[in-house]
Amino acid sequence: MSSNALDFVVGDYVVYPKHGVGRVIELQSSEIAGMKLELYVLRFEKEKMTLRVPTNKAESVGMRKLSSDKQMNEALITLKGKPKVKRTMWSRRAQEYEAKINSGDLVSIAEVVRDLFRPEDAPEQSYSERQIFEGATSRLARELAAMEQTDEKAAAVKIIEILKKAAPQYQKVAAEA
Repeated sequence: MSSNALDFVVGDYVVYPKHGVGRVIELQSSEIAGMKLELYVLRFEKEKMTLRVPTNKAESVGMRKLSSDKQMNEALITLKGKPKVKRTMWSRRAQEYEAKINSGDLVSIAEVVRDLFRPEDAPEQSYSERQIFEGATSRLARELAAMEQTDEKAAAVKIIEILKKAAPQYQKVAAEA
């Protein structure tokens, strides 16, 4: 094994920035192009995907352990904040939202969820807005679920409840936007 700071063991939940929460299912040794490589084998159940990450590249690709309770609390507090409505073109905002989601940073993902949340009585979201919102919510919910040892659905309900409680105080602002 490499001697870097990121040492995961089989069974650990990890966050891979572009794919979200996965689980280390195996540590594998392979010889590729004459080089011996140690690999983390990650399983992402929701996507039904297996990913092999060289142990010496785990840190550089942004792979990390689940967030701390402090980081999760910060993300949940972010959900209660005032949504930031930008006046830029949707394509530019969509790129920014995707970059935040793929950063793997919990607070950035929470910002996307907060900014794209629409209460039931608010104007309908576009298809692409809804897709990004659902993707960000799912990413946040999977990490929350892994931390609280529950399922993604229960974690998503918790996130939506936080948003619904915070929304009324900002609805006037959203209606003007």
